[in-house]
Amino acid sequence: MNTDALDTSLLDRAVAHVRGSAESWSATRLAERITLLERLLPRVISRASELAAAGARAKGYAPDSPWTAEDWIGGPWALAQNAAAYLHVLRRIAAGKDPVGAKAVHEEGERTRVDVFPATGWDTLLLNGFTAQVWMRSGTTAEQARSRAAGEYRGRPGRPAVALVLGAGNVAAITALDILHKLFAEGQVVIAKMNPVNDYLRPHFEYVFAEFAERGWVRFIDGGAAEGSYLAAHRDVDTVHVTGSERTHDALVWGTDEEAEQRRHDDRPLLDKPFSSELGGVSPCIVVPGAWSDADFRFQAEHVVTSKMNNSGHNCIASQILVLPRDWDGTERLLAEIRRVLRELPPRTDYYPGAAGSLASVLAAHPQAETFGEGCRVLVPDITDHDDVLVTEEVFGSALGVVRLPGRTPDEFLRHAVDFANDTLPGTLGATLIVHPRTEKTHRDAVRSAIAGLRYGTLGVNCWSAVGFLLGFTPWGAHPGHTRRDIGSGIGFVHNAFMLEDIEKTVLRAPFTPAPRGLVTGDLSLSPRPPYFVTNRTALTTVERVTRFTAAPSVTKLPALLASALRG
Repeated sequence: MNTDALDTSLLDRAVAHVRGSAESWSATRLAERITLLERLLPRVISRASELAAAGARAKGYAPDSPWTAEDWIGGPWALAQNAAAYLHVLRRIAAGKDPVGAKAVHEEGERTRVDVFPATGWDTLLLNGFTAQVWMRSGTTAEQARSRAAGEYRGRPGRPAVALVLGAGNVAAITALDILHKLFAEGQVVIAKMNPVNDYLRPHFEYVFAEFAERGWVRFIDGGAAEGSYLAAHRDVDTVHVTGSERTHDALVWGTDEEAEQRRHDDRPLLDKPFSSELGGVSPCIVVPGAWSDADFRFQAEHVVTSKMNNSGHNCIASQILVLPRDWDGTERLLAEIRRVLRELPPRTDYYPGAAGSLASVLAAHPQAETFGEGCRVLVPDITDHDDVLVTEEVFGSALGVVRLPGRTPDEFLRHAVDFANDTLPGTLGATLIVHPRTEKTHRDAVRSAIAGLRYGTLGVNCWSAVGFLLGFTPWGAHPGHTRRDIGSGIGFVHNAFMLEDIEKTVLRAPFTPAPRGLVTGDLSLSPRPPYFVTNRTALTTVERVTRFTAAPSVTKLPALLASALRG
């Protein structure tokens, strides 16, 4: 690597600064770590509006735009929620309790599953009907799942170490959440290199983490690929975590010169140190055929469009391929509703660098593709070639492709859909499965088999899998099995407040229908239309109130919060 243009002395001083503080963080007692988190939460709230507004302006809309709800969700709310999750677990440990209660751990055959959400009474109230269960790797017993959790605080602390976090450029909270994970789950001090796309967030993060920075436990750095490569290879950096693309990982580990591929072949990495990553892929949304009402078609169309158009599709977990039953009479009805939702959304553009080129490649491959919203929302309603660009490559923008698979019954269709998702689509980060409660009840074995068989780190059942990124209690990462030579969607899990080990995947569930229609479908919950839906009319107000509540729960805040949520 050519370092002539770099100010390596600045980077060296940053590494030395946190290196010198690694032992003091390791020696910081549990009670003080709890206090630090308690003091961090008010700092998140005091900067929440500014943080969300900065994201809105960078993406090209006003801070009071309805779109700004996503900047609250993916910024201050995600940060407050994850900090509160760690705080909940650390308080349990401080009180002499196990991180995970015995009743939350279940052995079913060779599988052990851990209930991780809802974790508190407030969770049950605010996201009523939402649940999450972590599936442990095959062979892990219930006793092992409980005893291995939170080793950092239960006699197995990591050695003092410096972690490099290479920040993502799309969702504001990613870098901050990775810092929290390294500090509190792995016991490491952090150098966080901001991504050039959103380095405008640095002053806000420096304010939120000011107490950690003052004591040398966190240091923020700006820069691009050269700075990232230099820091990753630095002899005093012990571990690396990166959120980005497969290309980013491979450039760091194997290099970019003419010898890179040979190094990979020979397994001779340039970077040979503990390395975790979250790298995206092509995420499917699989819709199981069933008897749906008109309201079901509309609600699930909003769900599908949200999973694609949130953040203009600039999400590693955005639904890119909608998998529909070829022989279902509801397929065209659902697509008609999806088109209607796409037409009704307020205008915005794909802001992320390279997005225009990605959409151009999709339109070049599909001249007859349907476009909405000034041409930056693309729908390809019938992909038949599995070598199609939408099937083989992550398109980091607002393009949605539809693949129709055979199967006259839910059982037949699910077998085809699982095989297609596992064997054809690249990546294992997350998938979404939409199934009517009555269909699941009458085809229970087929649905269970599909949930067990889908090889994804997070599977959302009637819930966009991205919700798993937000909750803090739900581990976030690719399905295990990737290696540095074939990195796929990455290695390792973050956002793991219970600090579980031996994780295979997280299964999220949400109501198929919002309240009160669940009374009709047998899908009972108190949840109205979720505030993260792009069609939610009061999302901005609701999410602001949820963020402030999450940081400091109070019964007095509930009436206004619930009233806004119901109006959405």
